[in-house]
This record gives sequence, structure tokens and C-alpha cells, in this order.
Amino acid sequence: MTIQDAQKLVDNWIKDHGVRYFNELTNTAVLMEEVGEVARIMARRYGEQSEKESDKNMELGDELADVLFVLICIANQTGVDLTKAMELNLKKKTTRDELRHVNNPKLI
Repeated sequence: MTIQDAQKLVDNWIKDHGVRYFNELTNTAVLMEEVGEVARIMARRYGEQSEKESDKNMELGDELADVLFVLICIANQTGVDLTKAMELNLKKKTTRDELRHVNNPKLI
């Protein structure tokens, strides 16, 4: 699936099942909630916090997909073509960071 396909799929899902997009501010808050759920898994499963019994049924992939879904919703409702945005962003990073990471002694 391409990013463009994902944007269309989410838009169709919203039209068929979601009634309408939540407003941009609400979706931003929902995105933060979803990122928090990813952070909870990371801190407990891969970090130093102990995992509660209630956390053990949380799936990282599912939570990452929730983040991606809401991110795509925000892009769709604000007219952002994520394929184009990603291409431009990688171009920017490549130009800006061409030697930055290669020359970073912390990464060797």
C-alpha cells in the first residue's frame, strides 16, 4: 500500500463509518493520546518501567497504526499530500544532514 492509497483508504473509511472527520484540534488531541499509548508500551516493554498486567495485551503495531490513522486524518482534512510532503522532507534532510550522522562519533 502506498501513502496515497492509505490516505484514500482512511478518507473512504471516514465517509463510510466515521460520519465525518473530527475537527483539526480534536484530531490533534487524539493524536497525542495515541502517541501516549505508544510511549506507554515503549517505556514499559523496552524501557525501565515495569509492565502492568493491564499493559501486556497492548500491541505495539496496533498502537502505531492508530497513530498513523489519526496522522492521515489530519493530513486529509488539511489538504496535505503526505507522499509529496515525505519526498520534500527527505530531500531537506538529505541536504541538511548529508554528513551530519556520518561524522557523528556517537554513532560509530
